[in-house]
Parts: sequence; structure tokens; C-alpha cells
Amino acid sequence: MLSVYTDEYFMKQAILEAQKAADSGEIPVGAVIVCQNTIIARAHNQTERLHDVTAHAEIIAITAASEYLQNKYLTDCTLYVTLEPCVMCAGAIHWSRITRVVYGASDEKRGFMRFGKELLHPKTKLEYGVSHEICSTILRDFLEKKR
Repeated sequence: MLSVYTDEYFMKQAILEAQKAADSGEIPVGAVIVCQNTIIARAHNQTERLHDVTAHAEIIAITAASEYLQNKYLTDCTLYVTLEPCVMCAGAIHWSRITRVVYGASDEKRGFMRFGKELLHPKTKLEYGVSHEICSTILRDFLEKKR
């Protein structure tokens, strides 16, 4: 059966999460985790609200997806995230064994790719640039307003 959902559709859902973060004064990063063509977790950055430097969208989404599946491993799942994950999040992605990661905007300063794809699990597939312009614009606009 052919899926009617695309990477762009799921990234749009992550973008909606990023907008929730921006609306509450958080760095606008959103994430969704998809399993069998169904969103099983949604999250956005909450480091300010929770006073927790680890409350990144990816970490919160991984925790929610693991709870949903009742499994620490998220094989057969795809993580869609609006910004390239940091090294901490790449570690969580590695340990959770997420099958595929799709991110929108690159993060040259803090993104894990500065250190290489090897930070992810060897079986994890990586795609980037999906809805890049929208993801970059949300972040850029937020940061310009903060300055």
C-alpha cells in the first residue's frame, strides 16, 4: 500500500511544534516521531519552561515514543526535526536506534554533523534539507526578534 503521507507532510507537523515553541519563548525546534505512517510522538523545545537544558524537542519526543511503544528501541521509526540535532540529541537518537532521521535546517555551530554521521547508530538513515527554507526562516525570525 502506497503512503499518502510524505516527508514534507511530517516535517510540516514538526514545524507546527516549532511554532508552539516560538510562541512560548522557546528556541523554535519541533519534532515528531512516526511509526508505520502514524505520528506516535510530538514535541517542541521546553528548556525554559522546564528549567532543564536537556528538554530538547528530540529528547522529549524520544521519551514519549518509547512510552507509547513500551520499548526503549525505536526501530522502524522516523524522527522528523526542524533543526539538525545537537550532539546530546544525536546520542539519544543513537541509543534509541531510530531507523531514520530527517531534519530541515542545518546547524553549523551546534549540530552533530560537525563531528560526523558516525554519532548516529550505524543502521540509522539520515536525510536533511526537507522544508529547509521554512525551518530556517522560523529560527532566523525568532532569533532576530530576541536581539
